[in-house]
Amino acid sequence: MKRRTRIVAYTAVVVAVIFSVGSVLLYNATPKPKRLLETVAVDFTTGDADFQRSMNLIFEQPLVAGNRIAMLEDGEAIYADKLESIDAAEVSITFETFEFWGEKAAGPFVEALVAAAERGVSVHALIDYYGSVDAEADKFERMLDAGVEMIRWRKPSWYQLARFNHRTHRKLLVVDGRTGFIGGANITDRWLPDEDGQAYRDHHFRVEGPVVGNMQAAFVDTWLDASGRLLLGDVYFPELEAQGELEAQMVTSAPREGRHRMRKMLMVAIATAEQHISLGTAYFYPDAEFLEALIDARDRGVEVNILVPGDSIDKGFVRHASVNRWRPMLESGVAIYEYQPSMYHAKLVSIDDRWASIGSTNLDNRSFRINAEGNLNVFDEGFARDIRELIEADIRHAERYELERWESRPWHKRLAGWISMLAGAHF
Repeated sequence: MKRRTRIVAYTAVVVAVIFSVGSVLLYNATPKPKRLLETVAVDFTTGDADFQRSMNLIFEQPLVAGNRIAMLEDGEAIYADKLESIDAAEVSITFETFEFWGEKAAGPFVEALVAAAERGVSVHALIDYYGSVDAEADKFERMLDAGVEMIRWRKPSWYQLARFNHRTHRKLLVVDGRTGFIGGANITDRWLPDEDGQAYRDHHFRVEGPVVGNMQAAFVDTWLDASGRLLLGDVYFPELEAQGELEAQMVTSAPREGRHRMRKMLMVAIATAEQHISLGTAYFYPDAEFLEALIDARDRGVEVNILVPGDSIDKGFVRHASVNRWRPMLESGVAIYEYQPSMYHAKLVSIDDRWASIGSTNLDNRSFRINAEGNLNVFDEGFARDIRELIEADIRHAERYELERWESRPWHKRLAGWISMLAGAHF
């Protein structure tokens, strides 16, 4: 009996030692990239060549000329345009999304992707596992049976448990390597009107021109990570001619691997602002340094407008945690607006009517550090003005959150905010 007890004890010690040594080796083999720990100070603005050159080189993702971008508003229009492009596909479709479920929303996409595969189009679908847990299993079976190469990103497995929380939050669709779609809208019934006519408010964009190749490269990189296979050739990367006058840059961000680009990108852009910063985001819970960058901009006379969801937000705990940290911004004159008609889900940035960023990135820790994200930066006065005007049009359906309201919040909302903050808000 004593011998058995000693064996069990020795085994426990050996396991503990192996676990400890393994943990040390793991964390040393996969170092975390250092975050930007202070606000950025620059001597140039969005209108200077130094800004474009810095953004081009710092993020190692090129600025590409000759593009055209069309704006799409809300689920019905967004889905219709995407489905029309899928139906017209001749050689390839690459599709990446976070949420994917619902008979009204996901159903038509399944049928369109199946039809494309059956007529000989190479179809690759990368669908986040967590974001598609509500989808019926037969939808995935139907796609696979038709020849769609479909992978559910980060499906739970024993060897990937440490990365299960690393979701793909991108919303990318590229058809024939020539037409790309990017923006905030997932594929679920929430983006379509319900019985009361309510639907998520969102914006998406159809892109044509050489930068579509960079959008395709973003998908191919994640597909390689998911499948071990590399997509190459003119089926995916045809020669692309200029389709417009816009200069654009596809920027990607991913957990680990030293690719936390979105927060750094936005902090550099905020530091260049001279006149106004307009932000539209579904979830607003950045870190203290990011909030300080906005306050610094306001202190130097920049108009700062932030549009977020109101009571209709689908993750109330994020809102409570966010509001708890608003006082310094409100005192500095940062204007925060809460959208009233429905859940506001857009991700829009415009600075000085010179630079805009559109895509999947929210202004929160999850987008900055945990998710795979993709944004398209556009260096154009007209386009940046259009993005600002999109935000301002939605602000007309919002209520400004005043300092007096913050100070008079009931105790239970303050408590909910503190609990959410302690829990990490958006993890």
